[in-house]
Amino acid sequence: MSQHQGQCLCGSVAFTVVPKNSDVGVCHCDMCRKSNAGPFFALDCGDTLSFTKEDGLAVYNSSEWADRLFCKNCGGSIAWRLKDKSINIVAVDLIEGVGDLRLDHEVYIDSKPDYYDFAQDTTKMTEADVMKMVSEGQGA
Repeated sequence: MSQHQGQCLCGSVAFTVVPKNSDVGVCHCDMCRKSNAGPFFALDCGDTLSFTKEDGLAVYNSSEWADRLFCKNCGGSIAWRLKDKSINIVAVDLIEGVGDLRLDHEVYIDSKPDYYDFAQDTTKMTEADVMKMVSEGQGA
């Protein structure tokens, strides 16, 4: 895929990324649902996240191995990333012009509340599945 630009709601955080593919992932973990007021829809952008404007950028140390990036001005979620910055999972609707996207996979499916389901048939991974993949260095 090619490079794309993106920004938060207020524009005080802007960035460029190169998504690995057009497969949208959804995270149902408690932290994503609390920080986004719902599941987190995102694209895997590998290590390509580069900020062109960081005035509003804030980093929340959400675990021993990952951070959550958000705008301190508008509150918008930007990304989830490994501390070494090798994997950046970026909020899909902040990225401009990506094109033909498809809902591909859901992670932390064992944390999903019962009050919603998606119509698309997706690959579903539990917390244990995700942790194993990350520990093996494969990303999410």
